[in-house]
Amino acid sequence: MPAPWITYRPELKVLDCTIRDGGLVNNHHFDDDFVRALYQTCAAAGIDYMEIGYRNSKKIFAPGKHGKWMFCEEDDIRRIIGDEPPGVKLSVMIDAGKSDWRTDIPPKSQSIVDMVRVAFYAHQVSEAVEMIKHAADCGYEVSANLMAVSRNTETEIDQVLELLVETPAQVLVVVDSFGSLYMEQVELLVKKYLAFARPKGKEVGIHTHNNQQLAFANTIEAIIHGASRLDASMGGLGRGAGNCPMELLLGFLRNPKFKIRYVYEFLEKYIEPLRQKWEWGPYPQYYITGQLNLHPRAAIEARSSDRKNCYVEFYDRVSTDI
Repeated sequence: MPAPWITYRPELKVLDCTIRDGGLVNNHHFDDDFVRALYQTCAAAGIDYMEIGYRNSKKIFAPGKHGKWMFCEEDDIRRIIGDEPPGVKLSVMIDAGKSDWRTDIPPKSQSIVDMVRVAFYAHQVSEAVEMIKHAADCGYEVSANLMAVSRNTETEIDQVLELLVETPAQVLVVVDSFGSLYMEQVELLVKKYLAFARPKGKEVGIHTHNNQQLAFANTIEAIIHGASRLDASMGGLGRGAGNCPMELLLGFLRNPKFKIRYVYEFLEKYIEPLRQKWEWGPYPQYYITGQLNLHPRAAIEARSSDRKNCYVEFYDRVSTDI
């Protein structure tokens, strides 16, 4: 039998979330050239899905303050793709409580988007079920992304999963929103999700954050225990500490369909220049919020201030708030 670390599992699918999660670093103000170059890179590299952004409400997120990839209107997407045959499937994310999903999700026949990913917290599961059904009725592939699962009890997770498996969602994603999970917790969660998903013919995915520099390791752990839908971003670009780096994930997967050279070319030409404008990646404030299982908003605020290197001050403040 071949050694599993030198072979590959062809059923694994990779989703690039650079624009969607990375947009939380710069309010989704990516120019068309950047987004087009990323789309072409994903297609050339053999990546399965590209999440081109959110489709959230303009009543909640002011246009101008937020770039066009917070809204992902069809004309904007088509301008990026052009007349070329699609080389990679496209995804958008809709947030429970933040999207006008009843009116902003057109029938699939009118859209270039392939998948809708529904993001929600446990207390929003009733709306999420309706969102999933609506997107599926419109003809899309659908993914259910329960956010901040590290803050939920076992009972809450079970109750959410019981509802989700009765929906048309094809994928249930373990989301480590706070970058707080360790490998043992990832193992337990992936196995739990699979126990609900497999009898219904559904798959399990993983979306990690790098607050404790465990995003790549935890993605590997999820793969080992049966996750087959994998999120990553170029250079780890994503909110706060960022996500699992695409360049590491593709190197690990060893599937010959992935052409990693195109990823490194994109990093060189497009990601490195961004580091001169925007900050992301693991810093001590993110370590602290990850260790304390806290939302990184306080860390993001601290990193944007003139006291961004005052680590003890930050620790004392957030550790006494919990």
